[in-house]
Amino acid sequence: MESRIIQQAVVPYSSGFRRLDQVAAELFPEYSRSRLQSWIKTGQLLVDGQQRRASSRVIGGESLQINAQQEVISGKPEPLDLNIVFEDQHLLVINKPAGLVVHPGAGNLTGTMMNGLLHYDDSLAQVPRAGIVHRLDRGTSGLMVVARTLQSQTRLVEQLQSRSVRRVYEAVVIGNPEPSGKVDAPIGRHRYHRTKMTVRDDGKPAVTHYHVLSRFNGFCLLEASLETGRTHQIRVHMQYLGHSLVGDVTYGGHPYPMAADGTGGNRTVYFDRPALHAKKLALLHPESGVELDWEVPAPEDFTDLVDVLAAIP
Repeated sequence: MESRIIQQAVVPYSSGFRRLDQVAAELFPEYSRSRLQSWIKTGQLLVDGQQRRASSRVIGGESLQINAQQEVISGKPEPLDLNIVFEDQHLLVINKPAGLVVHPGAGNLTGTMMNGLLHYDDSLAQVPRAGIVHRLDRGTSGLMVVARTLQSQTRLVEQLQSRSVRRVYEAVVIGNPEPSGKVDAPIGRHRYHRTKMTVRDDGKPAVTHYHVLSRFNGFCLLEASLETGRTHQIRVHMQYLGHSLVGDVTYGGHPYPMAADGTGGNRTVYFDRPALHAKKLALLHPESGVELDWEVPAPEDFTDLVDVLAAIP
């Protein structure tokens, strides 16, 4: 299914002799510059009825016309118990459980967060990716933001790109890293294992900050915050430091049975996902500009893991 976006604006003379895509981005701020460039390239954004290049210059007084196809999500709406932390007409903030896939894909065509979002709010079918602006891995729990309008999505993506969104995670790692540190190491697709990411010189810039919260016998609970949002960033960066996440078999952290000896008796925890939880999220509201922040506690399996590690002599 498709719907159409039809809008028009006149170029002010004060914008004369500037690039078409720059002026279009100012006249139609609800759409990203990359989306407008795509519409210009495909003839869905015209200048006085004529197709132009994005780099061409306007002189002022021209009429810009958008007549663009807006793809409608074709995923199947499915009832899903979404843990909604906050919502208004512009956005949703969801506490995603570990094990929930965000987008449908090979092997996961149903039962994803996107399917649940389309059931919760059918208007999200009109927003690319059902309003999802950033992802959490299947095994990661915690906070995600979802835009309910195209305009909100554009503004939230811009915040992510400008690094003004604050995302803080808790992780349990193997070994004893330095008390705090900054990992500034570019990340790209692994040359041989295409489902994995790795640190590589020609990768995209990636920066992670961390500090240790608690130390156990051979393990640490730490807090990590992101400047960038690369795929698997914390998992890759911690492996790069030699301190893979507990349970992260993809990046060197095997699931460990943990036996707690002490007054509480023996106990075993088998942790079979990356020990990672997105606990804090802060951003500017896409409509009002007011700063908002949320925090959610780690799920029970994560806190059980920490308790078991803390009990090991």
